Amino acid sequence: MSAFEDRPGAPGLDTSSIEAAAHILVVEDDAAISAMVTSFLQIEGYSVDAVSNGRALDVRLARSRVDLILLDIMLPEESGLDICKRIRAAGDTRIIIVTALAEVADRVAGLDLGADDYIGKPFELVELAARVRAVLRRIAPRGAGTHDMLQFAGWRFEPARRLLYTPKGVRTALTGSETDMMLTFYQHPGQVLSRAQLMSLLRGRDGVMEERAIDLLVSRLRRKLAHGGRQLELIRTVRGDGYEFDPRPEIGGGTRP
Repeated sequence: MSAFEDRPGAPGLDTSSIEAAAHILVVEDDAAISAMVTSFLQIEGYSVDAVSNGRALDVRLARSRVDLILLDIMLPEESGLDICKRIRAAGDTRIIIVTALAEVADRVAGLDLGADDYIGKPFELVELAARVRAVLRRIAPRGAGTHDMLQFAGWRFEPARRLLYTPKGVRTALTGSETDMMLTFYQHPGQVLSRAQLMSLLRGRDGVMEERAIDLLVSRLRRKLAHGGRQLELIRTVRGDGYEFDPRPEIGGGTRP
């Protein structure tokens, strides 16, 4: 059986959009799968290269910029998860994990290491195209400058640069998914958002995010929003309903006037 399924009717790209010029690197050791995915993405209008292992990926990244990496988990020599971890530590290149592993915990592991999304084998090419578009859409247009600096509870947030600054000015980097989640909360202050609403706001029509991934992203944001060793209740759990972003929190669970 093929590692993915081709289906007719995959939507074409709007060539006026930023993703039309994106450079994608496919990291896959199965030559047939690599060739098929590469050909499909080239037909969709992307610039695409392919490598089969971590060493070849490093050589390719050293030569020129890559906007998005499609990274298989089951690779020879070095696993995709290990590669994901060191790529994220070195920079902010977008990463979509490709996995045949069935367990949610295995897929979530990629997100926990900083991947922007994942897709499971076997997959339909139309779904791959949708997830690629969704991830690339997060990239700010070149030459367009940075997004406005957003502020809350003494924090500063730069979505386009994927950065948070603590009230003391300490900079914290965010992954693409964390940035999307933070911006979603910022745009809905004081509103209780269910997991289903968050999944819809984060993915729209371009894919599906599991509830477990929502909980993981919230947990990661809370860790990064820790302040002075004490947890600011910026993102509250509303039991049975979802999450609420409070831009005027009290430290340690106090009551606001």
